[in-house]
Amino acid sequence: MNQYAYDGPVMEFGTCVATRWKASTYAVSENKARSNLTYQFKKRHNRVPGTKITLPGKVIMINEGRS
Repeated sequence: MNQYAYDGPVMEFGTCVATRWKASTYAVSENKARSNLTYQFKKRHNRVPGTKITLPGKVIMINEGRS
């Protein structure tokens, strides 16, 4: 698995709720990492699962794992 990091804004239903949020996760792809990061944001900020959270910034691979 690869390690990914995010450092950027967070949108909730199209409205910016955080101008700069930092987090990291391990995932097999960038899409899965983005999904993990949105889940992390929801859990840490007490949002219900149906809340539409988007991360408009770049998700960056910081460590490439081995298969």
